[in-house]
Amino acid sequence: MSDIPLFKVVIAGDESVGKTSLIRRYCEGKFETSRVATIGVDFQTKVMDLPTGAVKLSIWDLAGQARFQVVRLGMYRGSRSAALVFDLSRPETLEHLAAWKQEAQGAVASVRFLIVGNKADLATARGAGKPFADSIGAPYVETSAQSGEGVAELFETMARLAGE
Repeated sequence: MSDIPLFKVVIAGDESVGKTSLIRRYCEGKFETSRVATIGVDFQTKVMDLPTGAVKLSIWDLAGQARFQVVRLGMYRGSRSAALVFDLSRPETLEHLAAWKQEAQGAVASVRFLIVGNKADLATARGAGKPFADSIGAPYVETSAQSGEGVAELFETMARLAGE
């Protein structure tokens, strides 16, 4: 196991967009309807198989509240890819992604991005984040932590980006 590459990846975005729920769905296979807000940072690890071989993801879940910005800045260091997550049912969370991108790049200039529209099960319109993703040259995926839709694709894409 020690020869498996380890990639640090971060999940960032406004509070209550479902970052922790996406990580729990992927790592533990479960969804909880009520969650306590992440305080500062949390992380989980998961080994996954890619066509190029196994990799281990160290998945860092960054708190979305503004008061944790100072803490978050140090948590980006060493990350290879970042998922910028917004809530498809709350358009203002998409508008904030440019600031999240700037925050991440301020800490790690070479970080690779993935844009994630979460809560697809609640969305009335799909594809909202594609124009922003295209404008920064990032992949775009829509997910539902509740149903599991797109969750594996999200983490597979993050791992691919981290390995490039």
